[in-house]
Amino acid sequence: MITQLTHITILVKDIDEALQFYTQKLGFDLHTDAIMPDGFRWVTVCPKEQSNMEFALMKAQTTEELERVGAQVGQQSLGILATHDCMKTYKELKAKGVKFLGEPKVEPWGTGVILEDLYGNKFYLNQEQ
Repeated sequence: MITQLTHITILVKDIDEALQFYTQKLGFDLHTDAIMPDGFRWVTVCPKEQSNMEFALMKAQTTEELERVGAQVGQQSLGILATHDCMKTYKELKAKGVKFLGEPKVEPWGTGVILEDLYGNKFYLNQEQ
């Protein structure tokens, strides 16, 4: 039986660049930064209030993977990021240089707006009603 989802892979061009974006701009915590015996670097980050859900920042290796960086799910949101105060978080992240596609809007499910990571992956920032 499957009990939970623990990691989501995000293909990146440069692990250090992605690590800096996710920790310094989005405010995620660095969870793991380890070099495996074969030289593979395993880096994960997580939201400050959810250490059991990690984003694995994986360096794209193949031509196919490089083509998918920033567009792993096409034009859809890769995920939904929860916040207690969408407008406040929007202003804080925007001041740090995070790109948004519009401004927060009140919708039937909450207040939200789409943001992009440094490669163009889209995330929906949401404050539940």
